[in-house]
Amino acid sequence: MSSCLRLSSPTSSARMLLRRTTLTTSTQQTRLFHLRTSNTPRLNNPSTLLSSITPTRLRATSTAVPLIHSRQFSNTSSALASTTTPDDLKASPLAPLDYAAIEQKWLKRWKENKIVEAQTAAVKAASAKELAAEEEPDKFYILSQFPYPSGVLHMGHVRVYAISDALARARRMMGFDVVHPMGWDAFGLPAENAAIERSVHPNEWTIKNIASMKGQMEKILADFDWDRELRTCSPEYYRWTQYLFLKLHEAGLAYQKEAIVNWDPVDETVLANEQVDSDGKSWRSGAVVEKRKLRQWFFKITEYAEDLLQDLDRLQNWPDRVKQMQRNWIGKSKGAEFDFKVNNSGSSGDIQVFTSRPDTLFGVQFLAVSVEHPILDSIPASHQQMLEEFKESLKKVTTSETEPGPEGIPTGLMADHPLLPGTKIPVYAVNYVVSDYGTGAVMGVPGHDERDYAFAKTQGINIKFVVTPDIPEGAKPATEGGPLTARGVLMGNNGEFSGLTCEAAAEAIVKKADGLGFGREKTSFRIRDWLISRQRYWGAPIPMIHCQGCGPVPVPAEDLPVVLPMDVSFTGRGGSPLKQVDDWVKCSCPKCGGSAQRDTDTMDTFVDSSWYFLRYLDPHNTQIPFSHAKATSGMPVDVYIGGIEHAILHLLYSRFLSKFAWKTGLYGRETEAEDKAGKVPGRGEPFNVLLTQGMVQGRTFKDPVTGAFLKPEEVDLSDPANPIQKSTGLAPSQSYEKMSKSKFNGVDPEDMIASHGADATRLHVLYKAPPSEELEWDEQSIVGMQRFMAKVWKVVGNTTQTGSDKTTGEFQPSIETMNKDERELWRSLNHTVKELTTSFQNTYAFNTSIAFLIKLTNQLSTVTPSSSASSAATSTTSQPAAKKAKKVQAEVSPELYQHTAEALVKMLSPLAPAFGEECWETLQSRSSPSSPSRAIAGTTPSVFAEAWPTFNEEALKEDKVVCGIQVNGKSRFNIEYDVSELPQDRAGQEEFLRGLVYKHERAEKWLMDDQGRMKDVKKMIVIKGGKLVSFVL
Repeated sequence: MSSCLRLSSPTSSARMLLRRTTLTTSTQQTRLFHLRTSNTPRLNNPSTLLSSITPTRLRATSTAVPLIHSRQFSNTSSALASTTTPDDLKASPLAPLDYAAIEQKWLKRWKENKIVEAQTAAVKAASAKELAAEEEPDKFYILSQFPYPSGVLHMGHVRVYAISDALARARRMMGFDVVHPMGWDAFGLPAENAAIERSVHPNEWTIKNIASMKGQMEKILADFDWDRELRTCSPEYYRWTQYLFLKLHEAGLAYQKEAIVNWDPVDETVLANEQVDSDGKSWRSGAVVEKRKLRQWFFKITEYAEDLLQDLDRLQNWPDRVKQMQRNWIGKSKGAEFDFKVNNSGSSGDIQVFTSRPDTLFGVQFLAVSVEHPILDSIPASHQQMLEEFKESLKKVTTSETEPGPEGIPTGLMADHPLLPGTKIPVYAVNYVVSDYGTGAVMGVPGHDERDYAFAKTQGINIKFVVTPDIPEGAKPATEGGPLTARGVLMGNNGEFSGLTCEAAAEAIVKKADGLGFGREKTSFRIRDWLISRQRYWGAPIPMIHCQGCGPVPVPAEDLPVVLPMDVSFTGRGGSPLKQVDDWVKCSCPKCGGSAQRDTDTMDTFVDSSWYFLRYLDPHNTQIPFSHAKATSGMPVDVYIGGIEHAILHLLYSRFLSKFAWKTGLYGRETEAEDKAGKVPGRGEPFNVLLTQGMVQGRTFKDPVTGAFLKPEEVDLSDPANPIQKSTGLAPSQSYEKMSKSKFNGVDPEDMIASHGADATRLHVLYKAPPSEELEWDEQSIVGMQRFMAKVWKVVGNTTQTGSDKTTGEFQPSIETMNKDERELWRSLNHTVKELTTSFQNTYAFNTSIAFLIKLTNQLSTVTPSSSASSAATSTTSQPAAKKAKKVQAEVSPELYQHTAEALVKMLSPLAPAFGEECWETLQSRSSPSSPSRAIAGTTPSVFAEAWPTFNEEALKEDKVVCGIQVNGKSRFNIEYDVSELPQDRAGQEEFLRGLVYKHERAEKWLMDDQGRMKDVKKMIVIKGGKLVSFVL
């Protein structure tokens, strides 16, 4: 570490400026901050000076003020200008602080500690068995969604891992046995594409990326349980993914059926949606992509639809919008199922439809069926060619986000209306009804459904209305111009049901349909079964074998895993590469021993990520996916952190797999036992608290004329508040948008860490916005976190000079013996501890937590330990300067100052761990004239081994109350009084406060007339226990 330059001997009136000076050592080049007198020439680039730092006159102080220096900073960065004297600098016991050095120091120290912990694990395990159950710490499971190993962390990763790491560190300090694992969602299409494009095997590409990202995670100081690390592409993991597939198959929840895929007719392969361009063409061959049916595997998630829906009410700690998104996706509808008979020449049968509006049965004007509906097998010959052409047109794949309008053709089939004898209803084949949803048919009621209305208009159908709004007497009916989707009253064209409300009519119509045998009550769900088949290589092989005689046969559990072959050719053509590996595909049937073939599909990567949280609890088990005891003890995940983009599918699939595991006894207890034990949310729900962090958005520039995105180097940012497009001289359009390479607004976390340090970057990410909101990245404002850290370091330096012999044990001051400044500091500390405790336990409002820490640090900066103040008299500093410093700095006891500083460092450490460790080691290694150094460097216990600070409710009570005075609803002035003076009864409070109010100098303006007499007061209201008084004149 480079030594810091010290000031020569400027006078106490010298003006101070902050500048950067580059020093070079034999091992590294770092940029240091130094103080310089005003006669020093200014820097060529004024933007390197922080505009918010004003020159400060030097003053004498008895406390040593340590300096902070850092590695290279950006031109918008700076540090807090310290107000010191040369003597203070010479007396400082602290070396200058280098962020790069302390990060490396503590990363090394943490690794060493992990090794020691591993070596003593067996001893701990043995002694743990001897502990009574009540002595064992409570478990707390914190999990951030594991990443896909793309090879590069982005700022969104930094945000989510900073949140989870801060929570994990704080919870450990609170005494919990924290589980905080990390792994890799390592299967997926990008690795396979890399194999095709770069001739590198997906496994090699993935492992290399994991190593790179793991190093990046270390740089952001994230402390994960790496001994629990897992990779979904490892046979040791996907063996158990395959095992769960077999369990689902055994339970009848894994099955095969035909489903539509994107098919490239040139390369003869299945394409993912993202491999189809905006024109519906293959990304590689350029061929027009077709829709084709293949036999594929599904998980029967619909079997759990009711449970998944009802148990959302148990998720009290999930965001409401996420739960609503899941409700909408599950889409429960109560209604009826009706049978419409088709009796055409040469064809007959029933078309079964579901409707959530049985009250509109008399408004049916057509039936709409999917192009795969079996009734179309018997359409008249005159309509068959038209149907085939329509089917062919639907094969074209479109990637447009805009849903196509309703299209269809008449089939020539006519159905009978079940309640209107003689009424024939035409049957249409349409594009907006799909075969695998519901019955594959719907009844068209254009008068009361928007989609049916739009389709009817394309077919020239005259719209029939059967419901009228329930219009209050005297009101005008709504004008026509679209369908009436609201419920109301049935019109006179509904037979015996005319005049009934829609609710009453629906019940009566279903009852009659049930009696006549053509209808029944029915509950339907929007959710469809989960298609898990993928015609790709880089995924978990589906453990099924196809035998001509036996059909699909499960691979025996003892033969798992079905390992992916490594010697595979990647061309992007001819379907899955697995089909080309004959010696892998060909096998024997486990049932009959005959020749058979392996299934060449692999599983959707969502399967891998839908149970990984259970494997983390028992990651090295070689007998079963996880032990019942460990999973039951560790589940649910207490806090699950991830992006809102996974609010539906990932969370829904995870809930399904977890509930399946719970229901089949793989883990957990019965609902009654769980509820009795206070296990929430229960019933196999995997996540208790769901924390969805908002996206990190980057500052984005566009050409104001063309709208093209501009690269950073195309914009002149010498004045960051007024950027200019270099090529045109115009001000570019500015916005904050999701970071993207195409928008040139991305930020490399490694650049931020190299420029500002990991601790400052973490603090900035956590302070800039609440976790659930979007974060607008602004590098310039990181300087605020650096100034904050500089103040904390200064407080640590002050504490080393207190000379207090107090250890870190319990501190119980007597409030009665405190002076005013001590009481204010003690109260501020307790408020801060309460706020941060609440934040880490419930609210996760880290932005306000950091604000409280900044406020406490500022308050510590305005006081000085009394022992330091007394030593000022014997300092070499001039007496006039010392007297001046005494007037500015209030005095508090050294014990209180030390306790507050230690509590501050403890609370800051989970947010800025390396900086916190350095501060803590410095505090515990302090020395004074009366006491030797307490600790040898490197032997001080980690700050994270310390107990979390506690707060005293009594200390939160205010000595004085500032009471706001309102006159006719408007705030006019404030009064202040001692809490002890306020009477307990309401009448006494009014009399006491009235007396204070009328003694106030501003009462004459607002409560007196021109003759100095009191105005008539209609009412005086005392609010919030005397914190607000309202006068109504």
